[in-house]
Amino acid sequence: MDNPKFFDDLVKKITRALPPGVKELGEDIEKNVKQALTASFHKLDLVTRKEFDIQARVLLKTREKLEKLEEKLRALEEKQAKTKSKR
Repeated sequence: MDNPKFFDDLVKKITRALPPGVKELGEDIEKNVKQALTASFHKLDLVTRKEFDIQARVLLKTREKLEKLEEKLRALEEKQAKTKSKR
């Protein structure tokens, strides 16, 4: 998840919530918070919305193909059953 704007916004919100004495350390804290958040999010192994949507479409196509194959298999099994019953 590499979204600099997201991290910048999150860091700003966190630094605004810090007590006044701590805010004086400003840039150092902002930098450290951003690094910590980035590392934490990378550990979560998150994907972007775009990647998720692509995989959802792939899954949908795969599911549709599977349903068609199951239907063909059912038809073949019915045909085979009818052929066996005629003997």
